Amino acid sequence: MNPTAAAPVADAQRHDVLDALRGLALFGVLLVNLRDFSLYSLLPEAGRAALPTAAWDRVLDLVMAAFVDVKSATLFAMLFGVGFALQVQRAGDDTSAARRYLRRLLLLLIIGIAHAWLLWWGDILRYYAALGLLLLPLGRASPRRLALTGLAVALFALPLLRPLIPPLLPAVAPAAEAAGAAYAAFSAPDLGTALAANIDYDLRMRIANWSLAFFVLGRLLLGAALGFAGVLQEPQRHARFWRRLLAVCLPLGVALTAFVLLRDHGLLFADGWWSGKAARNVSSIARSASSIALALSYMALVVLAWRTRARRMLGAFAPVGRMALTHYLGQSLLGVSLFYGAGLGLGPRYGLVGTVIAAVALFALQTWLSRWWLQRFRFGPAEWVWRSLTYGRRQPLRRGAPITLASGAA
Repeated sequence: MNPTAAAPVADAQRHDVLDALRGLALFGVLLVNLRDFSLYSLLPEAGRAALPTAAWDRVLDLVMAAFVDVKSATLFAMLFGVGFALQVQRAGDDTSAARRYLRRLLLLLIIGIAHAWLLWWGDILRYYAALGLLLLPLGRASPRRLALTGLAVALFALPLLRPLIPPLLPAVAPAAEAAGAAYAAFSAPDLGTALAANIDYDLRMRIANWSLAFFVLGRLLLGAALGFAGVLQEPQRHARFWRRLLAVCLPLGVALTAFVLLRDHGLLFADGWWSGKAARNVSSIARSASSIALALSYMALVVLAWRTRARRMLGAFAPVGRMALTHYLGQSLLGVSLFYGAGLGLGPRYGLVGTVIAAVALFALQTWLSRWWLQRFRFGPAEWVWRSLTYGRRQPLRRGAPITLASGAA
């Protein structure tokens, strides 16, 4: 095969259910991230309690903790792993595919660093890029081995490494002090102040949240296992698998989530033996397992519903999923512009109620823009730049322009 003929996957080769899942995951990510964009997450407890929406905020906080927090990030990361598996499968014996994948990840790393330091400290793309490199040597592993390795990393890395890694890291400012300084800087009308504080807070959060790397890696491996197993590419052939997965993961996820929430609110094992190191590790494992189980349940529900009349409704999320990079970056730009002092300065004054309303409105706008854009163009703007640089040549953007396809497309 001529490697220069490689090109991105054509519309007819796409899997709409995967795009719909990405779109749904992106909506959950927006709901969670707007808490940071709106500066609500940086407010001390007393400040949140003083908001006029405080009573409703507590309800929304509980609902999001149960069904959205961590679960949306888990689903998004697993879908990235699925995407890796699809690229490996499409590449086949193409010897240039590995180099192209490395270039793709390097570019994503650059995009992620620029996003984190110039816009928002909470960027996750850097982790996908860096940890995606570890998937390369595992490209020939069996789905079973990938799944077991992913579960082991996701569930047990934090309990095992918690006593070892923090002493090796430099000291960072206490959480309350760092959050207070960041809140003041992001609320200020000066863009330079916000930019400097963003870089500083990002570096502090990378140290404080060192375990995020293992969070992402475990879920990438689980997604790769699903991708290599082919259960998402041909969901109708694997309906039995998805029904069984749903039957196991949904009750398990609900039970573990209830356990974690009761524990977090001091309503379960608040004293006595549960306050020790072993109990903390059990809570950590239960928290990770609950997010994975519910994310897999959401995936199974969408896949099974795709075979019904609900497909038309779920299909509305597919265009957003096809432009996931553009919309992920766009959500940060819109969030900062709306809530930071250098933008409209809305801040956290409307509480979680305001962020949920804003999320629904912004995602509705993104959904409409996605449909409009993809009727005219093949890729989202960010996807077009990323793919053109990956393949080393300008990709045809407008529909109707000629495009060369190859089996190594990704």
